[in-house]
Amino acid sequence: MNIKFNGESRQVRDYITIAELLEELTLDPRRVAVEVNLELAPRDRHGETTLNEGDQLEVVTLVGGG
Repeated sequence: MNIKFNGESRQVRDYITIAELLEELTLDPRRVAVEVNLELAPRDRHGETTLNEGDQLEVVTLVGGG
């Protein structure tokens, strides 16, 4: 299945969840914000939110500083 990930086409397996995709990409779910089709995806729902063909994801890594 094809999705857009940060503006680039990416092939992923069918029925993948946000949590599974983040794990495959070795991204720490505590340090990223995920938007699916222009809506923020709540972190507590990443494990149950299944991606669909053509979904557009934006993933932003959160960095502390000061």
